[in-house]
Amino acid sequence: MNKKIGNLFKGDKVIWMVFFFLCVISIIEVFSASSTLTFKSQNYLGPIFYHVLMIVIGLFVAIVTLNIPCRYFKIATPLLLIVSFIMLLWVLVGGESINGANRVIKLLPGITFQPSEIAKGTMVLATAQILSAMQREDGSGAAPQAMKFILSLVLPFILLIGVENLSTAALLFAVIIMMMFLGRIPMNQMGKLIGVLSVLAGIFLVLTFTIGSMDKTEEEKEGKTNELVITNNPQADHQKDEKSVFDVVTHRFGTWRNRVISFFNKEDVPPEKYDLNKNFQVGHANIAIASSGVIGKGPGNSTERDILPQAFSDFIYAIIIEEMGIIGAVVVVFLYIILLYRCARIARRCENNFPAFLVMGLSLLLVVQACINMMVAVEMMPVTGQPLPLISKGGTSTIINCAYIGVILSVSRSAKRIQSATLKP
Repeated sequence: MNKKIGNLFKGDKVIWMVFFFLCVISIIEVFSASSTLTFKSQNYLGPIFYHVLMIVIGLFVAIVTLNIPCRYFKIATPLLLIVSFIMLLWVLVGGESINGANRVIKLLPGITFQPSEIAKGTMVLATAQILSAMQREDGSGAAPQAMKFILSLVLPFILLIGVENLSTAALLFAVIIMMMFLGRIPMNQMGKLIGVLSVLAGIFLVLTFTIGSMDKTEEEKEGKTNELVITNNPQADHQKDEKSVFDVVTHRFGTWRNRVISFFNKEDVPPEKYDLNKNFQVGHANIAIASSGVIGKGPGNSTERDILPQAFSDFIYAIIIEEMGIIGAVVVVFLYIILLYRCARIARRCENNFPAFLVMGLSLLLVVQACINMMVAVEMMPVTGQPLPLISKGGTSTIINCAYIGVILSVSRSAKRIQSATLKP
């Protein structure tokens, strides 16, 4: 019996344990944080059944993926690039609008797909191939042309993602830059890239504040709010189609501007004078964290879950702290650190460059996103809308993240420790 289970859960055992604990935490905390969903649907167990189903499907996907030899991931890359590009275009033109941004494609009633999730993994896969193929024979790192090839491939996808989901585009680009560092792209090229990005970021901020201020004025005239709105009606879609290209590209500028202003305009005010309506999400996240203590209120005893928007997704880390205290918060951070450390160990054992770059890219994708989510929850950076990988409630994201774990486990199965010829007798 134990042998059969071992054959099923192959690969690095520590990765499996981290994955298991993250899934357990996810089920407990999503069940607790989904009170608003159960109230709306009048179905107490429906949301958690759906989430458990997604985790079970994700587990199946991970097991299937870990049994795929690493060389087949290379073969699948061209197809994944074509599919990702088409779906990113599709979501911009005909996707569902969630909170003013087209991010998902409706496949069937109640079933949506988020193209950016598969596009992220595809970009990491393609970057790993380019870096491995462009490594110089003398072992001095990647050839100078590697950066040109990577940027030429990645930038169009990042721009398509960034129109509706700037934080995901920035996350992906940050991971690609980290992979280029690991791939030993010449440092003078990396320095020039960072310099150009700094200038572009400054220009983008100026445009965001200029155009975003105009968008805000129009919103105030029309009396719009920041409540979560899901648009799925023909009339709204027809109006959306009538927008100019400029409107399509810049319609999120006002949201980005408001988030940056809200983050930097912090004032120390007495609790009784704090206006929650101005910064509703962050304010209630702070209340959840401040009321936690060392051991928390216990699973299922959160009070802010009934008030905090997206408590089961973007701000689930605040609910984890409220219910499990500082101890629970540290445990979650520690699990992601272990995941990154084990992936680095796996990468060091790889005989070839491609699986090493691939496993590090996917681990950075998961861990950096987790860091962003947790930093938002504790008010260390502006609100981004990034869920907590393998913990937040999700459909596409849960399954795709499980597939990433499957790829990492597949690499861990085939990784062998490099034996230096100088150590042989």
